[in-house]
Amino acid sequence: MPRREIFLLTVKGERARPGLTAALAETMGKHDVTVLDIGQAEIHDMLSLGMLIEAPAEPGLNVLKEIVFMAHHLGLTVNFTPIASPDYERWVGEQAKPRFTVTLLCRRLQANYLAIVTKIVFENNLNIDSITRLSGRMSLRGPGAAGYANARSALQFEVSGKPRNVDQMREELFKVSLNQPVDIAIQDDDLFRRNRRLILFDMDSTLIQCEVIDELAAKAGVGKQVAEITEAAMRGELDFKESFRQRMKLLKGLDRSVLQGIAESLPVTQGAPRLITNLKRLGYKVGILSGGFTYFAKHLQQKLGIDYVHANELDFDANGKLTGEVIGDIVDGNRKAELLQSIAKSEGLSLKQVIAVGDGVNDIPMLKLAGLGVAFHAKPKVKAEATVAVSTLGLDGILYLLGVRDREALNESGDEEMQKLAIPRM
Repeated sequence: MPRREIFLLTVKGERARPGLTAALAETMGKHDVTVLDIGQAEIHDMLSLGMLIEAPAEPGLNVLKEIVFMAHHLGLTVNFTPIASPDYERWVGEQAKPRFTVTLLCRRLQANYLAIVTKIVFENNLNIDSITRLSGRMSLRGPGAAGYANARSALQFEVSGKPRNVDQMREELFKVSLNQPVDIAIQDDDLFRRNRRLILFDMDSTLIQCEVIDELAAKAGVGKQVAEITEAAMRGELDFKESFRQRMKLLKGLDRSVLQGIAESLPVTQGAPRLITNLKRLGYKVGILSGGFTYFAKHLQQKLGIDYVHANELDFDANGKLTGEVIGDIVDGNRKAELLQSIAKSEGLSLKQVIAVGDGVNDIPMLKLAGLGVAFHAKPKVKAEATVAVSTLGLDGILYLLGVRDREALNESGDEEMQKLAIPRM
């Protein structure tokens, strides 16, 4: 068998005319070249193309000369690096290494954020195989300083290797988010990360930007007392069921007519419609598992296209006044976890295919149970227990955790500001 040699071919320069890769492949095809690997990137009209090739060890290596001539004609720079066979085989063997996806989320990508993330990756014995920008290109004109409040940046790092300790690395990344306006998530790069099919939300302070029970309390004139109990429960200082009963008793006598006005003015969290629209497009089922109330959850169900709703049902007396009780069992953290398992089973899904999103201590059981548990603008105690946390962006930041690029996602009406800031990539 004729002797063959391995080369790493790199081509760099200004973005060439269409057909560069075709011209390269055609030239190499005349010389029986095998392509072992290929990758291409373009940043601000600058091209970088890499190819690992195996070529016949012909006298003068004519194929290399022809490639150099063609590249020179196109105004590109070409380099060839010989690769020894043992080095190539070592590289092939490395594909069996564990692989992870690290996602960096922030409003504006500062160089020091990048330095922090890459240093942690390096110190944990991981190699960065590729970096992909998921967010759209940002214009520096027009919106001014105020507009940058709605800007977003998302990078995805594909890394490989055996970290010293994945949990310890996740804790290091979590600590960064406590001191910097960034979210950094690490996930196993496996089939399940790309094949989630069910997302379940907490409602209050997650899917909507308020605590409904506090809104009811304000109407009942007991806002301060209820808010204090709510905060204590969210911090985990009070048992959820007991705190719930205490708050409900304070609402006794509130008229049913008050509920409609609150339901119609619920402040939906930024990015929620965009997230749900895109996940439904991908075939996801969407649910609400809430320690709040079915009256308001069903209102959101109609508005956002929710498939499942499980919450507490308010009890009214014959005069349409709240009795201070709910019908049936209270939906607490453990009940949410049970419901998550039940819905996943009914949909024929593995728990690894489930995303759970919440902000409070009573969400921890379902966050830990789901394949992807997202602590959304949550307390530190909740963030520490979840798989990942999102605190810098809206709910649609979760799309980045799934590897969805801005250019692939639909934008619903109401996200005009994002449309202005993002320039689609062609």
